[in-house]
Amino acid sequence: MSAELSDTSDEATGITGSAPATWGEPRSKTVTWYDPRQYRTPAQEMSGLELLQAMAAGELPPPPIMFLLGGGALEMTAEPQHVSIRTTPDESVYNPIGMVHGGYITTLLDTVAACAIHTTLPAGVPYTSVEIKVNFLRAVQGGMDLTAHGWVTKPGRKVAFAEADLRDAAGVVYATASTTCVILG
Repeated sequence: MSAELSDTSDEATGITGSAPATWGEPRSKTVTWYDPRQYRTPAQEMSGLELLQAMAAGELPPPPIMFLLGGGALEMTAEPQHVSIRTTPDESVYNPIGMVHGGYITTLLDTVAACAIHTTLPAGVPYTSVEIKVNFLRAVQGGMDLTAHGWVTKPGRKVAFAEADLRDAAGVVYATASTTCVILG
């Protein structure tokens, strides 16, 4: 059995050589972000909560990963010990069985949980995730309106803990996570 091949050597698709015509036309997604160096100074002068609230208000650009998570459709809120991100994943984040990839969900949950911890930190104090555990409860499909919530369960000066969940517009939980962050300052 052979498939008719079409030439798809193209920098935009990342595919070199020939692809079967049965694949259809290639699709693309452009990701645009802003220079993350522009919030180095504010990160040294603003508390974690102030920095995240400035990003949520559009006063500072979000970090580049946020544009990969949701592009322009992403909405963020930041309160003391709580961060939420609302987004609608598209088919560009599908896995081989046509569902949203678990890595996308994990990144989203890690982001809100770690950012919730960030809201507890003073200006100039860095942190990083050292562990995350995710439970996938239901399959997520592209086009779903989703909200990831992260909240601090135990703040700390050296280590902090947070949890997160991912819900649809009706409040149905699709995934949960717990994370540990080390405080580096």
